[in-house]
Amino acid sequence: MTVIETTSPRKSPDAFRTISEVAAELDVPQHVLRFWESKFAQIKPLKRGGGRRYYRPEDVDLLRGVRALLYKDGYTIKGVQKVFRDQGVRFVMETGRAANDDSVAGIARTVVERGGEETIDAEGQDQGLDRTAKSILSGIARRLEALKADLDADAEDEESST
Repeated sequence: MTVIETTSPRKSPDAFRTISEVAAELDVPQHVLRFWESKFAQIKPLKRGGGRRYYRPEDVDLLRGVRALLYKDGYTIKGVQKVFRDQGVRFVMETGRAANDDSVAGIARTVVERGGEETIDAEGQDQGLDRTAKSILSGIARRLEALKADLDADAEDEESST
């Protein structure tokens, strides 16, 4: 029996991706990516001859963030549109980067890596966390709240079965 390899060699992290590669990476159908493009003006892949889409790494992070907000955090399309308006593209991209490493340790690592941005004012006073750190920590808080709710529900189920 001959085994055909269906995956191509790993691309550089900076390489452009086709819609089929992005759909496979995010585990969503291609038509969902096209639908998201119609609902979120911020998603703008490059289009070449014949309308072929090519996604930059930033586009993939943005799509990953949209996916996390919709599928993990339970936002609606309108809710994600509001996040784009209120928090900005960078927040959604950071959510996507954090979702790429779903563990709390991975999210915390992202905060540490991105935390080098200045938050000190002209008089040397710390102005608190920068916007990126706040957005990542906000995502951690949402995930922890969801986990707590799941644990509380499991505890109630366990009590009612005894």
